[in-house]
Amino acid sequence: MSLILLALGLVMIFEGLVYALAPSLLERMLETLRALPEGAIRQIGALVIVAGLVFVWLAFQIGV
Repeated sequence: MSLILLALGLVMIFEGLVYALAPSLLERMLETLRALPEGAIRQIGALVIVAGLVFVWLAFQIGV
């Protein structure tokens, strides 16, 4: 359970950093996403999920 809380906390920190440090970049990224077709957005989402799973796997291999 503590590992889940740690992961959620880290996600919240990184999300907050984007809003705090580069709000205009976030707006431009959202505009770019609106211009992409739905299939491309789904592919990006799937790739992000796979990358996240790889990071979690690596963390367990290192010894979290």
